Amino acid sequence: MSLPEESFLSHLVELRDRLIRAMLSILIVFLCLFPWAKDLYALLAQPLLATLPKGGQMIATDVVGVFLVPMKVALMVAFLIALPYVLYQIWAFVAPGLYTHEKRLALPLVGTSVVLFFTGMAFAYFLVFPTVFGFMSKVAPEGVAWMTDIEKYLSFVMSTFVAFGVAFEVPVIVVVLVLVGVVDLATLKEWRSYVIVGAFVIAAIFTPPDVVSQLMLAIPLCLLYELGMLMARFVRKLPARVDQSP
Repeated sequence: MSLPEESFLSHLVELRDRLIRAMLSILIVFLCLFPWAKDLYALLAQPLLATLPKGGQMIATDVVGVFLVPMKVALMVAFLIALPYVLYQIWAFVAPGLYTHEKRLALPLVGTSVVLFFTGMAFAYFLVFPTVFGFMSKVAPEGVAWMTDIEKYLSFVMSTFVAFGVAFEVPVIVVVLVLVGVVDLATLKEWRSYVIVGAFVIAAIFTPPDVVSQLMLAIPLCLLYELGMLMARFVRKLPARVDQSP
């Protein structure tokens, strides 16, 4: 009678240990980045600073904002750097309970998800931000000093990173939906027109009210949907293997 309880407790202990290791890895990287927190924020703010009028600058309306905001940026970067180790801890915990075919599919899907999320963030930083900020600087009324609070800028950047990072996960989502049998490729093709409309609606919600930035999110969403269908078709053609117990 005690065996199931002991097994459950051992799993809880293992989960606790792996969570501690993951959090310690983030903390260690954060402490290493701490001396360069201001430089990291300056790098994050570069797309906006490059478009400000000569002599323009950002402002801080919070007393402790000049300290807390760079710390938040350093913590975000620390999490991204430590993410492979964090994912390894998660994988090491769940892998023993997976079947062979689940392990064979999980690793590529997780790896692809991480790469696509980072790609979405890079797309936002190098292409979307310069375009959006350049547009905003041109439409600012004459005599208006266009400046922003560093806390609000960080909030805007984080929400944009998440929006584009999640948007670039569309291929993985499509593949998973096909693999688990929720939809088939024929249905996905029928949904293509609805996806295009939905992509522009999502772009209108999560981007500034200018056509260029909306197109820069809507068009990649549509292309990524098509990529997801191609990936799903390829995965479905892979030879099936006999499942083995975990």
